Amino acid sequence: MTSLAGRTVAALRSEHDDLAALVPMLSAKQLTGPSGASEWTIADVLSHVGSGAEITLAGFRAAVGAAEAPGPDFNQSVWDRWNAASPQEQATGSVASDEALVAALESVPEQDHDNLRVRTFLPDPVSFATFTALRLSEVAQHTWDVRAGLDPSATVAAGSAAVLAEHLAGDLGFMLGFIGKPKEAPAPAVVEIGGTPYRIVVDESVRLTTEELPVTATFTGSLEAALRLIYGRLTPRHTPESVTVSGNVTLDDLRAVFPGF
Repeated sequence: MTSLAGRTVAALRSEHDDLAALVPMLSAKQLTGPSGASEWTIADVLSHVGSGAEITLAGFRAAVGAAEAPGPDFNQSVWDRWNAASPQEQATGSVASDEALVAALESVPEQDHDNLRVRTFLPDPVSFATFTALRLSEVAQHTWDVRAGLDPSATVAAGSAAVLAEHLAGDLGFMLGFIGKPKEAPAPAVVEIGGTPYRIVVDESVRLTTEELPVTATFTGSLEAALRLIYGRLTPRHTPESVTVSGNVTLDDLRAVFPGF
């Protein structure tokens, strides 16, 4: 059976291939037009994807002994260079930079997935599965940002949503502490995501779980829509009519709990 890290890398490859096919088709007007991220153009999003890939690759290469650890000014120097590039350069460069990262992650033999540890912004090194999940958490949402700038009905890839949900209910659960604002809910809630084993729990904190807890509300919609809700990307403009919430909280309540970042 493929490891969770392996499935996460496969999702990263799929996200990359989809973006690599889309980017060459974007016009100059589209690149400088709005994305699904309210304050960024599509080119801004692609610049973020590309610079993030470069920074992530540098850290990864240091972890596997292929390079020295980046210095304290490395990240800022990368951001400055990407920010100074033209929209077309940002778009083209993002594809090349992300390809380099994905290829490097794919090069790790599966038998090493459970042993490899990588240093990130977190206090302690993380597993390879968590390292790749942190990248997928960024890329899946930002690929959606690009697509949503072109089509308001865009969705997060189902494969990426499935893998991310598994991580958010496990090793990436700490992220919900940054994302969620539980005090915005009118009452504690356990929201089942219909048709899945997942529940969103809102009490003193926020978490995603597969525990069979007593349900107080139901989210009716796809898992990818629920993931976009958690990441603050299920705005009214980007919500399918089929998505509803019934019970002791409303969809607007949950949007307030998950305002995005």
